[in-house]
Amino acid sequence: MHALRRRTYTLFVLCIFVLALILVAPFSSSAETLEEKRLRLEKELTAIEQDIAQQRGVLSEKQAERTSLERDIAILDYQISIAAQEIRRREITLSKIRDDIGDKQVAIVELDKKVARSEASLAQLIRRTREIDDLSLAHLVLAGSFSEVFRDLDDFHTLQRALDASFQEMALLSSDLLARRTALESRESDEERLRRLQLLEKQEIERREREKQQILTATRGEERAYQEIIAERERTAAQIRAAIFELLGSADISFGTAYEFAKSASAVTSVRPAFLLGILKNESDLGKNVGQCFLTNEPNKGNGKGMNTGRLFERTMHPNRDVDSFMQITSELGIDWRTQVVSCPQSVGYGGAMGPAQFIPSTWILYKDRIGRAAGQIPPNPWFPRTAFMASAIFLADLGADRGTETAEREAALRYFAGGNWQNPAFASYGTRVLNFAADFQAQIDILERK
Repeated sequence: MHALRRRTYTLFVLCIFVLALILVAPFSSSAETLEEKRLRLEKELTAIEQDIAQQRGVLSEKQAERTSLERDIAILDYQISIAAQEIRRREITLSKIRDDIGDKQVAIVELDKKVARSEASLAQLIRRTREIDDLSLAHLVLAGSFSEVFRDLDDFHTLQRALDASFQEMALLSSDLLARRTALESRESDEERLRRLQLLEKQEIERREREKQQILTATRGEERAYQEIIAERERTAAQIRAAIFELLGSADISFGTAYEFAKSASAVTSVRPAFLLGILKNESDLGKNVGQCFLTNEPNKGNGKGMNTGRLFERTMHPNRDVDSFMQITSELGIDWRTQVVSCPQSVGYGGAMGPAQFIPSTWILYKDRIGRAAGQIPPNPWFPRTAFMASAIFLADLGADRGTETAEREAALRYFAGGNWQNPAFASYGTRVLNFAADFQAQIDILERK
Protein backbone atom coordinates (compact mmCIF):
# COMPACT_ATOMS: atom_id res chain seq x y z
CA MET A 1 0.00 0.00 0.00
CA HIS A 2 2.87 2.39 0.86
CA ALA A 3 4.48 1.60 -2.51
CA LEU A 4 1.21 2.45 -4.27
CA ARG A 5 0.96 5.76 -2.39
CA ARG A 6 4.59 6.65 -3.24
CA ARG A 7 3.95 5.86 -6.92
CA THR A 8 0.77 7.94 -6.88
CA TYR A 9 2.60 10.88 -5.28
CA THR A 10 5.45 10.63 -7.79
CA LEU A 11 3.01 10.59 -10.69
CA PHE A 12 1.17 13.60 -9.25
CA VAL A 13 4.43 15.56 -9.10
CA LEU A 14 5.24 14.53 -12.69
CA CYS A 15 1.84 15.70 -13.98
CA ILE A 16 2.22 19.04 -12.16
CA PHE A 17 5.68 19.43 -13.71
CA VAL A 18 4.41 18.67 -17.21
CA LEU A 19 1.47 21.06 -16.84
CA ALA A 20 3.85 23.73 -15.56
CA LEU A 21 5.97 23.28 -18.66
CA ILE A 22 2.88 23.66 -20.82
CA LEU A 23 1.93 26.92 -19.12
CA VAL A 24 5.41 28.42 -18.87
CA ALA A 25 7.02 27.32 -22.15
CA PRO A 26 5.16 29.77 -24.45
CA PHE A 27 6.39 32.72 -22.35
CA SER A 28 10.00 31.67 -21.74
CA SER A 29 13.01 33.62 -22.97
CA SER A 30 11.49 36.58 -24.75
CA ALA A 31 14.94 37.33 -26.21
CA GLU A 32 15.11 33.88 -27.79
CA THR A 33 15.31 33.94 -31.58
CA LEU A 34 12.92 31.90 -33.68
CA GLU A 35 15.72 29.56 -34.79
CA GLU A 36 16.88 29.06 -31.18
CA LYS A 37 13.31 28.30 -30.16
CA ARG A 38 12.96 25.73 -32.93
CA LEU A 39 16.19 24.00 -31.93
CA ARG A 40 15.15 23.94 -28.25
CA LEU A 41 11.74 22.49 -29.08
CA GLU A 42 13.25 19.86 -31.38
CA LYS A 43 15.61 18.75 -28.59
CA GLU A 44 12.77 18.60 -26.05
CA LEU A 45 10.56 16.75 -28.53
CA THR A 46 13.22 14.09 -29.12
CA ALA A 47 13.63 13.53 -25.36
CA ILE A 48 9.86 13.25 -24.86
CA GLU A 49 9.46 10.76 -27.71
CA GLN A 50 12.24 8.58 -26.25
CA ASP A 51 10.58 8.70 -22.83
CA ILE A 52 7.19 7.78 -24.30
CA ALA A 53 8.70 4.83 -26.18
CA GLN A 54 10.40 3.60 -22.99
CA GLN A 55 7.22 3.89 -20.93
CA ARG A 56 5.18 2.11 -23.60
CA GLY A 57 7.63 -0.78 -23.44
CA VAL A 58 7.27 -1.07 -19.65
CA LEU A 59 3.49 -0.76 -19.99
CA SER A 60 3.40 -3.69 -22.44
CA GLU A 61 5.38 -5.80 -19.98
CA LYS A 62 3.01 -4.90 -17.15
CA GLN A 63 -0.06 -5.75 -19.24
CA ALA A 64 1.36 -9.23 -19.83
CA GLU A 65 1.58 -9.93 -16.08
CA ARG A 66 -1.11 -11.73 -14.05
CA THR A 67 -4.03 -9.52 -13.04
CA SER A 68 -3.44 -8.02 -9.59
CA LEU A 69 -4.06 -4.79 -7.73
CA GLU A 70 -0.43 -3.70 -7.91
CA ARG A 71 -0.21 -4.50 -11.63
CA ASP A 72 -3.41 -2.63 -12.56
CA ILE A 73 -2.49 0.44 -10.50
CA ALA A 74 0.94 0.45 -12.16
CA ILE A 75 -0.73 0.20 -15.60
CA LEU A 76 -2.97 3.18 -14.79
CA ASP A 77 0.07 5.15 -13.58
CA TYR A 78 1.98 4.47 -16.79
CA GLN A 79 -1.06 5.30 -18.94
CA ILE A 80 -1.52 8.61 -17.11
CA SER A 81 2.17 9.44 -17.42
CA ILE A 82 2.22 8.61 -21.14
CA ALA A 83 -0.89 10.73 -21.69
CA ALA A 84 0.74 13.68 -19.89
CA GLN A 85 3.83 13.31 -22.07
CA GLU A 86 1.67 13.08 -25.20
CA ILE A 87 0.03 16.36 -24.22
CA ARG A 88 3.40 18.05 -23.88
CA ARG A 89 4.57 16.58 -27.19
CA ARG A 90 1.54 18.00 -28.96
CA GLU A 91 2.02 21.38 -27.25
CA ILE A 92 5.50 21.51 -28.80
CA THR A 93 4.12 20.48 -32.18
CA LEU A 94 1.36 23.10 -31.89
CA SER A 95 3.97 25.75 -31.11
CA LYS A 96 5.93 24.78 -34.22
CA ILE A 97 2.75 24.80 -36.33
CA ARG A 98 1.77 28.24 -35.02
CA ASP A 99 5.21 29.58 -35.97
CA ASP A 100 4.91 27.95 -39.40
CA ILE A 101 1.42 29.40 -39.88
CA GLY A 102 2.74 32.84 -38.89
CA ASP A 103 5.55 32.56 -41.45
CA LYS A 104 3.12 31.49 -44.15
CA GLN A 105 0.70 34.29 -43.33
CA VAL A 106 3.50 36.89 -43.57
CA ALA A 107 4.65 35.40 -46.88
CA ILE A 108 1.10 35.46 -48.23
CA VAL A 109 0.64 39.12 -47.24
CA GLU A 110 3.91 40.05 -48.99
CA LEU A 111 2.93 38.01 -52.03
CA ASP A 112 -0.47 39.72 -52.10
CA LYS A 113 1.29 43.08 -52.16
CA LYS A 114 3.54 41.92 -54.99
CA VAL A 115 0.50 40.69 -56.95
CA ALA A 116 -1.18 44.08 -56.42
CA ARG A 117 1.93 45.91 -57.68
CA SER A 118 2.12 43.59 -60.69
CA GLU A 119 -1.55 44.16 -61.45
CA ALA A 120 -1.03 47.95 -61.37
CA SER A 121 2.02 47.66 -63.62
CA LEU A 122 0.13 45.36 -65.97
CA ALA A 123 -2.80 47.77 -66.16
CA GLN A 124 -0.44 50.63 -67.02
CA LEU A 125 1.21 48.56 -69.75
CA ILE A 126 -2.18 47.67 -71.23
CA ARG A 127 -3.28 51.32 -71.26
CA ARG A 128 -0.04 52.44 -72.94
CA THR A 129 -0.27 49.63 -75.52
CA ARG A 130 -3.84 50.59 -76.38
CA GLU A 131 -2.84 54.25 -76.77
CA ILE A 132 -0.20 53.36 -79.39
CA ASP A 133 -2.36 50.63 -80.98
CA ASP A 134 -5.23 53.08 -81.50
CA LEU A 135 -3.07 55.52 -83.50
CA SER A 136 -3.10 54.98 -87.27
CA LEU A 137 0.14 54.87 -89.32
CA ALA A 138 -0.97 58.00 -91.24
CA HIS A 139 -1.47 59.85 -87.95
CA LEU A 140 1.98 58.83 -86.75
CA VAL A 141 3.58 59.97 -90.07
CA LEU A 142 1.78 63.32 -90.05
CA ALA A 143 2.59 63.85 -86.38
CA GLY A 144 6.39 63.88 -86.80
CA SER A 145 9.51 62.72 -88.56
CA PHE A 146 10.12 59.16 -89.83
CA SER A 147 12.61 58.58 -87.02
CA GLU A 148 9.90 59.39 -84.49
CA VAL A 149 7.53 56.99 -86.26
CA PHE A 150 10.00 54.12 -86.04
CA ARG A 151 10.81 54.98 -82.43
CA ASP A 152 7.11 54.80 -81.55
CA LEU A 153 6.76 51.47 -83.35
CA ASP A 154 9.80 50.17 -81.48
CA ASP A 155 8.23 51.36 -78.22
CA PHE A 156 5.07 49.49 -79.16
CA HIS A 157 6.94 46.19 -79.66
CA THR A 158 8.85 46.77 -76.42
CA LEU A 159 5.58 47.28 -74.59
CA GLN A 160 4.17 44.08 -76.09
CA ARG A 161 7.20 42.10 -74.89
CA ALA A 162 6.88 43.66 -71.44
CA LEU A 163 3.19 42.81 -71.48
CA ASP A 164 3.94 39.14 -72.27
CA ALA A 165 6.53 39.01 -69.48
CA SER A 166 4.07 40.61 -67.08
CA PHE A 167 1.39 38.06 -67.91
CA GLN A 168 3.88 35.24 -67.25
CA GLU A 169 4.93 36.80 -63.95
CA MET A 170 1.27 37.16 -62.90
CA ALA A 171 0.63 33.50 -63.71
CA LEU A 172 3.63 32.43 -61.58
CA LEU A 173 2.62 34.70 -58.71
CA SER A 174 -0.95 33.42 -58.78
CA SER A 175 0.26 29.81 -58.76
CA ASP A 176 2.65 30.54 -55.87
CA LEU A 177 -0.09 32.30 -53.91
CA LEU A 178 -2.49 29.38 -54.38
CA ALA A 179 0.17 26.89 -53.24
CA ARG A 180 0.96 28.94 -50.15
CA ARG A 181 -2.71 29.29 -49.21
CA THR A 182 -3.24 25.54 -49.68
CA ALA A 183 -0.23 24.83 -47.46
CA LEU A 184 -1.58 27.25 -44.84
CA GLU A 185 -4.97 25.53 -44.87
CA SER A 186 -3.25 22.16 -44.42
CA ARG A 187 -1.29 23.43 -41.40
CA GLU A 188 -4.48 24.90 -39.92
CA SER A 189 -6.14 21.49 -40.33
CA ASP A 190 -3.21 19.88 -38.48
CA GLU A 191 -3.64 22.42 -35.70
CA GLU A 192 -7.34 21.63 -35.45
CA ARG A 193 -6.69 17.87 -35.21
CA LEU A 194 -4.05 18.38 -32.54
CA ARG A 195 -6.34 20.56 -30.43
CA ARG A 196 -9.06 17.91 -30.62
CA LEU A 197 -6.57 15.25 -29.51
CA GLN A 198 -5.41 17.46 -26.64
CA LEU A 199 -8.95 17.66 -25.34
CA LEU A 200 -9.37 13.89 -25.56
CA GLU A 201 -6.04 13.23 -23.86
CA LYS A 202 -6.85 15.54 -20.94
CA GLN A 203 -10.22 13.86 -20.54
CA GLU A 204 -8.46 10.48 -20.59
CA ILE A 205 -6.08 11.53 -17.79
CA GLU A 206 -9.02 12.67 -15.69
CA ARG A 207 -10.89 9.40 -16.33
CA ARG A 208 -7.93 7.19 -15.41
CA GLU A 209 -7.20 9.23 -12.29
CA ARG A 210 -10.81 8.76 -11.16
CA GLU A 211 -10.62 5.04 -11.91
CA LYS A 212 -7.40 4.68 -9.90
CA GLN A 213 -8.79 6.55 -6.90
CA GLN A 214 -11.98 4.48 -6.99
CA ILE A 215 -9.94 1.26 -6.93
CA LEU A 216 -7.73 2.43 -4.08
CA THR A 217 -10.71 3.67 -2.09
CA ALA A 218 -12.73 0.49 -2.59
CA THR A 219 -9.90 -1.97 -1.88
CA ARG A 220 -7.80 -0.04 0.64
CA GLY A 221 -4.84 -1.77 -0.99
CA GLU A 222 -6.04 -5.31 -0.30
CA GLU A 223 -5.57 -7.83 -3.13
CA ARG A 224 -8.50 -10.05 -2.09
CA ALA A 225 -10.91 -7.12 -2.14
CA TYR A 226 -9.65 -6.18 -5.61
CA GLN A 227 -10.19 -9.69 -6.99
CA GLU A 228 -13.78 -9.51 -5.70
CA ILE A 229 -14.28 -6.23 -7.58
CA ILE A 230 -12.88 -7.81 -10.75
CA ALA A 231 -15.37 -10.66 -10.45
CA GLU A 232 -18.27 -8.24 -10.00
CA ARG A 233 -17.30 -6.39 -13.16
CA GLU A 234 -17.98 -9.43 -15.32
CA ARG A 235 -21.14 -8.46 -17.11
CA THR A 236 -23.71 -10.78 -18.61
CA ALA A 237 -24.50 -10.94 -22.32
CA ALA A 238 -27.95 -9.48 -21.63
CA GLN A 239 -26.43 -6.45 -19.90
CA ILE A 240 -24.01 -5.89 -22.76
CA ARG A 241 -26.73 -6.07 -25.41
CA ALA A 242 -28.88 -3.54 -23.55
CA ALA A 243 -26.09 -0.99 -23.02
CA ILE A 244 -26.60 2.25 -24.93
CA PHE A 245 -24.17 3.06 -27.73
CA GLU A 246 -24.16 6.85 -28.08
CA LEU A 247 -24.05 8.28 -31.59
CA LEU A 248 -23.90 12.05 -31.72
CA GLY A 249 -25.97 13.68 -34.43
CA SER A 250 -28.20 10.59 -34.65
CA ALA A 251 -30.53 8.51 -32.49
CA ASP A 252 -28.81 6.45 -29.78
CA ILE A 253 -28.89 2.68 -30.29
CA SER A 254 -28.20 -0.31 -28.05
CA PHE A 255 -24.86 -2.07 -28.15
CA GLY A 256 -26.59 -5.17 -29.47
CA THR A 257 -27.98 -3.20 -32.42
CA ALA A 258 -24.63 -1.52 -33.05
CA TYR A 259 -22.92 -4.91 -33.07
CA GLU A 260 -25.40 -6.25 -35.61
CA PHE A 261 -24.72 -3.24 -37.85
CA ALA A 262 -20.99 -3.80 -37.46
CA LYS A 263 -21.29 -7.49 -38.31
CA SER A 264 -23.32 -6.70 -41.46
CA ALA A 265 -20.69 -4.18 -42.55
CA SER A 266 -17.91 -6.66 -41.77
CA ALA A 267 -19.55 -9.33 -43.95
CA VAL A 268 -19.29 -6.93 -46.91
CA THR A 269 -15.88 -5.37 -46.21
CA SER A 270 -13.96 -7.81 -43.91
CA VAL A 271 -13.32 -4.94 -41.46
CA ARG A 272 -13.33 -6.36 -37.92
CA PRO A 273 -16.57 -5.40 -36.07
CA ALA A 274 -14.76 -4.39 -32.86
CA PHE A 275 -12.41 -2.12 -34.81
CA LEU A 276 -15.32 -0.49 -36.64
CA LEU A 277 -17.06 0.10 -33.31
CA GLY A 278 -13.84 1.64 -31.97
CA ILE A 279 -13.67 4.10 -34.87
CA LEU A 280 -17.29 5.17 -34.49
CA LYS A 281 -16.97 5.49 -30.72
CA ASN A 282 -13.98 7.75 -31.18
CA GLU A 283 -15.62 9.82 -33.91
CA SER A 284 -18.76 10.34 -31.85
CA ASP A 285 -16.70 11.67 -28.97
CA LEU A 286 -14.63 14.12 -30.99
CA GLY A 287 -15.64 17.59 -29.80
CA LYS A 288 -18.59 19.05 -27.95
CA ASN A 289 -20.21 20.57 -31.05
CA VAL A 290 -20.51 17.51 -33.28
CA GLY A 291 -23.91 17.72 -34.98
CA GLN A 292 -24.79 21.09 -33.43
CA CYS A 293 -24.64 23.54 -36.36
CA PHE A 294 -26.84 24.59 -39.26
CA LEU A 295 -25.54 25.78 -42.63
CA THR A 296 -27.02 29.19 -43.56
CA ASN A 297 -24.77 30.45 -46.39
CA GLU A 298 -25.37 33.94 -44.97
CA PRO A 299 -23.85 36.38 -45.42
CA ASN A 300 -21.33 34.24 -47.30
CA LYS A 301 -21.34 30.75 -48.74
CA GLY A 302 -20.24 28.23 -46.10
CA ASN A 303 -21.36 30.35 -43.12
CA GLY A 304 -23.64 28.87 -40.49
CA LYS A 305 -24.91 29.13 -36.92
CA GLY A 306 -25.16 27.09 -33.73
CA MET A 307 -28.33 25.03 -33.44
CA ASN A 308 -28.95 25.93 -29.80
CA THR A 309 -26.96 29.13 -29.33
CA GLY A 310 -27.55 30.90 -32.63
CA ARG A 311 -23.84 31.75 -32.62
CA LEU A 312 -22.58 32.65 -36.10
CA PHE A 313 -19.76 30.58 -37.62
CA GLU A 314 -17.77 31.61 -40.70
CA ARG A 315 -16.40 28.12 -41.46
CA THR A 316 -19.38 25.87 -40.90
CA MET A 317 -18.65 24.19 -44.24
CA HIS A 318 -15.96 24.56 -46.90
CA PRO A 319 -17.59 26.85 -49.50
CA ASN A 320 -15.90 25.41 -52.59
CA ARG A 321 -15.34 21.81 -51.58
CA ASP A 322 -18.46 20.81 -49.62
CA VAL A 323 -21.44 23.20 -49.77
CA ASP A 324 -22.71 22.17 -53.21
CA SER A 325 -22.20 18.49 -52.36
CA PHE A 326 -24.15 18.95 -49.12
CA MET A 327 -27.05 20.55 -50.97
CA GLN A 328 -27.05 17.70 -53.50
CA ILE A 329 -27.09 15.08 -50.71
CA THR A 330 -29.94 16.71 -48.78
CA SER A 331 -31.93 17.41 -51.97
CA GLU A 332 -31.77 13.76 -53.03
CA LEU A 333 -32.96 12.73 -49.55
CA GLY A 334 -35.77 15.31 -49.48
CA ILE A 335 -34.18 17.10 -46.51
CA ASP A 336 -34.16 20.86 -46.00
CA TRP A 337 -30.43 21.68 -45.89
CA ARG A 338 -31.13 24.65 -43.60
CA THR A 339 -32.45 22.40 -40.82
CA GLN A 340 -30.05 19.43 -41.05
CA VAL A 341 -27.38 19.53 -38.35
CA VAL A 342 -23.71 19.12 -39.19
CA SER A 343 -20.55 19.46 -37.11
CA CYS A 344 -19.49 22.94 -36.07
CA PRO A 345 -16.04 24.31 -36.89
CA GLN A 346 -13.41 24.18 -34.17
CA SER A 347 -10.95 26.99 -33.42
CA VAL A 348 -9.39 26.47 -36.87
CA GLY A 349 -10.47 24.55 -39.96
CA TYR A 350 -13.96 23.76 -41.22
CA GLY A 351 -16.95 21.90 -39.82
CA GLY A 352 -19.66 20.33 -41.94
CA ALA A 353 -19.13 16.63 -41.14
CA MET A 354 -22.31 14.53 -41.30
CA GLY A 355 -23.82 11.87 -39.07
CA PRO A 356 -22.26 9.19 -36.86
CA ALA A 357 -19.41 8.45 -39.27
CA GLN A 358 -18.53 12.17 -39.66
CA PHE A 359 -18.08 12.10 -43.44
CA ILE A 360 -17.59 15.48 -45.08
CA PRO A 361 -20.05 16.00 -47.98
CA SER A 362 -17.47 15.87 -50.80
CA THR A 363 -16.14 12.51 -49.56
CA TRP A 364 -19.68 11.15 -49.18
CA ILE A 365 -20.39 12.05 -52.82
CA LEU A 366 -17.34 10.04 -53.91
CA TYR A 367 -18.52 6.98 -51.97
CA LYS A 368 -22.30 7.27 -52.08
CA ASP A 369 -22.96 4.82 -54.93
CA ARG A 370 -20.87 2.10 -53.26
CA ILE A 371 -22.42 2.86 -49.88
CA GLY A 372 -25.94 2.78 -51.31
CA ARG A 373 -25.46 -0.60 -53.01
CA ALA A 374 -23.84 -2.16 -49.93
CA ALA A 375 -26.38 -0.73 -47.47
CA GLY A 376 -29.39 -1.38 -49.71
CA GLN A 377 -30.41 2.27 -49.42
CA ILE A 378 -30.46 4.46 -52.54
CA PRO A 379 -29.75 7.28 -52.09
CA PRO A 380 -27.83 6.47 -48.88
CA ASN A 381 -28.49 8.62 -45.82
CA PRO A 382 -25.38 9.57 -43.78
CA TRP A 383 -27.56 10.18 -40.69
CA PHE A 384 -28.88 6.56 -40.58
CA PRO A 385 -26.75 4.51 -38.15
CA ARG A 386 -26.79 1.32 -40.28
CA THR A 387 -25.72 3.28 -43.35
CA ALA A 388 -23.07 5.18 -41.37
CA PHE A 389 -21.58 1.87 -40.19
CA MET A 390 -21.42 0.60 -43.76
CA ALA A 391 -19.89 3.85 -45.00
CA SER A 392 -17.14 3.77 -42.38
CA ALA A 393 -16.40 0.11 -43.08
CA ILE A 394 -16.07 0.70 -46.85
CA PHE A 395 -13.79 3.67 -46.29
CA LEU A 396 -11.69 1.79 -43.71
CA ALA A 397 -11.37 -1.20 -46.03
CA ASP A 398 -10.01 1.13 -48.71
CA LEU A 399 -7.51 2.35 -46.12
CA GLY A 400 -6.31 -1.22 -45.49
CA ALA A 401 -8.23 -2.19 -42.33
CA ASP A 402 -9.64 -5.28 -44.08
CA ARG A 403 -6.24 -6.96 -43.62
CA GLY A 404 -7.18 -7.33 -39.96
CA THR A 405 -3.72 -6.97 -38.40
CA GLU A 406 -3.05 -4.52 -35.58
CA THR A 407 -0.58 -2.63 -37.77
CA ALA A 408 -3.06 -2.35 -40.63
CA GLU A 409 -5.87 -1.24 -38.32
CA ARG A 410 -3.71 1.39 -36.63
CA GLU A 411 -2.65 2.81 -40.00
CA ALA A 412 -6.25 2.81 -41.26
CA ALA A 413 -7.42 4.63 -38.12
CA LEU A 414 -4.73 7.28 -38.52
CA ARG A 415 -5.51 7.71 -42.24
CA TYR A 416 -9.21 8.02 -41.33
CA PHE A 417 -8.28 10.83 -38.95
CA ALA A 418 -5.38 12.64 -40.64
CA GLY A 419 -5.40 11.60 -44.31
CA GLY A 420 -2.03 11.81 -46.01
CA ASN A 421 -0.44 13.23 -42.85
CA TRP A 422 -1.16 10.05 -40.87
CA GLN A 423 2.50 9.36 -40.04
CA ASN A 424 2.83 12.54 -37.98
CA PRO A 425 3.93 11.27 -34.51
CA ALA A 426 1.70 13.86 -32.84
CA PHE A 427 -1.38 12.00 -34.12
CA ALA A 428 -0.25 8.57 -32.87
CA SER A 429 -2.48 8.59 -29.79
CA TYR A 430 -5.57 8.64 -32.01
CA GLY A 431 -4.66 5.19 -33.34
CA THR A 432 -3.89 3.96 -29.82
CA ARG A 433 -7.21 5.28 -28.55
CA VAL A 434 -9.15 3.55 -31.34
CA LEU A 435 -7.37 0.23 -30.71
CA ASN A 436 -8.05 0.52 -26.97
CA PHE A 437 -11.74 1.04 -27.68
CA ALA A 438 -11.63 -1.89 -30.10
CA ALA A 439 -10.08 -4.13 -27.41
CA ASP A 440 -12.84 -3.17 -24.97
CA PHE A 441 -15.51 -3.91 -27.57
CA GLN A 442 -13.84 -7.21 -28.51
CA ALA A 443 -14.02 -8.33 -24.87
CA GLN A 444 -17.75 -7.59 -24.85
CA ILE A 445 -18.25 -9.28 -28.22
CA ASP A 446 -16.46 -12.40 -26.93
CA ILE A 447 -19.01 -12.60 -24.11
CA LEU A 448 -21.87 -12.17 -26.59
CA GLU A 449 -20.49 -14.90 -28.82
CA ARG A 450 -19.94 -17.48 -26.09
CA LYS A 451 -21.95 -20.63 -26.75
